[in-house]
Amino acid sequence: MILTIGLSLSFIATGVLYYLNNELKKKLENNNKALLALQKEFTQYQIDEKRVKEKDTARMEIRHDNIAKSITKNEQLISNVKKTLPENIMRIVSQIEFAKPTNKKTNI
Repeated sequence: MILTIGLSLSFIATGVLYYLNNELKKKLENNNKALLALQKEFTQYQIDEKRVKEKDTARMEIRHDNIAKSITKNEQLISNVKKTLPENIMRIVSQIEFAKPTNKKTNI
């Protein structure tokens, strides 16, 4: 009788252990799938963030290039004004000094 009870308990214990082992295996597989999905999402997030950063960097570089071109253009305009300014001042001063306006026609 004790042998029968012992065998019955050992079969029950084996069944319970087998069941728990299967449940644990299922949970581990589900956890593995979840971790792989999380890793995939994180990798995609990193790729997306890198693309956004590269686009922002390119946009900023283009903006800085445009600003640099604008500055260069303005510097050229200022340089041209500086070159012609003394001549314009001399012409105006000579008109005032010698009373020879160049914009009026003289009747001779």
